[in-house]
Amino acid sequence: MIIRTIDFETTGLMDSEESRDAICETGCCDLDDKGYISLPVGTLVNPGKPIPVPARAVHHISDQDVADAINPTTACRLLMEPRPDYFCAHNIDYEKKFFGGGDVPWICTYKTALRIWPDAPGHKLQELRYFLDIDADADFDPRLAERPHRAPDDAYVTAFVLRKVLEHESIETLVRWSNGPALLYMCFMKKHKGKPWAQVAEEDRDYLDWIYNKSDVKDRDIRATVKFYLNKK
Repeated sequence: MIIRTIDFETTGLMDSEESRDAICETGCCDLDDKGYISLPVGTLVNPGKPIPVPARAVHHISDQDVADAINPTTACRLLMEPRPDYFCAHNIDYEKKFFGGGDVPWICTYKTALRIWPDAPGHKLQELRYFLDIDADADFDPRLAERPHRAPDDAYVTAFVLRKVLEHESIETLVRWSNGPALLYMCFMKKHKGKPWAQVAEEDRDYLDWIYNKSDVKDRDIRATVKFYLNKK
């Protein structure tokens, strides 16, 4: 069994059809059923459009860097070779906007970490790296993860987070969790900002009812979290 963790750096967040953002770097790393994690592989990608300053400020990839690189279609095809049993990313809802992965199932380390370690100090990739003390793993090489927001480095860290996730749940459960909404831990809405949703449910159930049945909140993760606590006895 091979689970391929992947990460993309892009020209933007692709929040709308009009933005047409594209990949400018891919990174991948394989985890097998014995727990072995391969060295990360990274590929610069020519997105076919200029890289905006805000995106470059995150990953520091320039138009000159990608001028002679492969195109996004070729880069995505390479991620399928050889075909893995599963794909994994730290936020599959983002990666899947750029790469569907065919019919290969996906695992999301962000959504699964929210369920397994709901009270972690944070659930961003680098926050989980230090919360889970991944740097102490005997086979972890920090030199391969020293560039946050670069695709191969982040794919490498994701593989180690995934290995910790797999210690807690079956792959079938992880796939199911990953393909639904995220079950959020912390409320960031104004009235109860900074409180865990479980605490909000205990103190102000009417607020949950208002969010779900009367407000114009459309965020699917918030609505799924509120519904979870409304249905919880």
